[in-house]
Parts: sequence; structure tokens; C-alpha cells
Amino acid sequence: MVNHATDLPANGRFVGSEHRFPLRVYFEDTDFSGVVYHANYLRYLERARSDMLRAAGIDQRGAYEEGLGVYAIADLAIRYRRPARLDDDLLVVSRVMDTKAASCVIHQRVMRGHVLLTDAEVTAAFLSPEGRPRRQPDAWLDIFRRLKGDEVAS
Repeated sequence: MVNHATDLPANGRFVGSEHRFPLRVYFEDTDFSGVVYHANYLRYLERARSDMLRAAGIDQRGAYEEGLGVYAIADLAIRYRRPARLDDDLLVVSRVMDTKAASCVIHQRVMRGHVLLTDAEVTAAFLSPEGRPRRQPDAWLDIFRRLKGDEVAS
């Protein structure tokens, strides 16, 4: 029997304008030396961004199904500072840094306690079903502006 209170996937939460997404390092995440394989950090960042958008009220699946468009990564800068290892409890902290009509920039940090392991700056572009840049829905732009701390026009 499913217990809907406890049998749900991990969810992040907002603390102020930062979104915090917890995760654990599993064996499959590591390479032969026992540290997290570098490409798996991209998965962690993606999960945290997707969770942040969902928690903020941005319905990516609905936009796709309605034919409005989808997000695609247009630019990514990542710096690996320290390794994560098997069974580490990690926290991905995400914050909206900039918003434009068809894109947003999100800064993300992977932390183990107070230790910064990885940080990245990700630009996500909103694309039409044909793959061309498209203005994000106005309601989403308002959400990003609020998360960034900008005033929203009434």
C-alpha cells in the first residue's frame, strides 16, 4: 500500500530566494576511484533546476504538452572544486541570477555540509516546438523576477 505522505520522491524547498534540493550519492554515481563521476553533477544540477521550477509554479510538462515550448541548456560553466563520494549527503542550492525574455540564468552550488564541491552557472533558453528561441510565458517571467528579487509590474 502506498503512503502518500512518505512514499513520494525527494522534493526541494525554497529558503528565501534560494531553492535547496537534497540528494545522496549512490554507488552508480561513482567511478572506479570511488568519487562521483564528473558528468553526474550535471544530472544533480538538472534535477535541482527541474524541482525548483516545479516548486515555483512553472509547469514545464504542461507547456510542452500545449505546444508552447521547452527549456534547453544554451550555456553552462561548471567548476569542480572537491569530490563527492559514495553515501555523501549533498545539497544543491539554486538561485535565479538573471532573466530575459527567452532565457534565464541560474547559479547552482553542490554542497556537502558547508563545503562547496561544485558550482555552475546555467543559461536555460525557452524554445518553440520548432527549436527557435521564444518568449517565456509572462507568468513565468514574473515568477523569475520575484525569485531574483526584482519588482514585478502590476
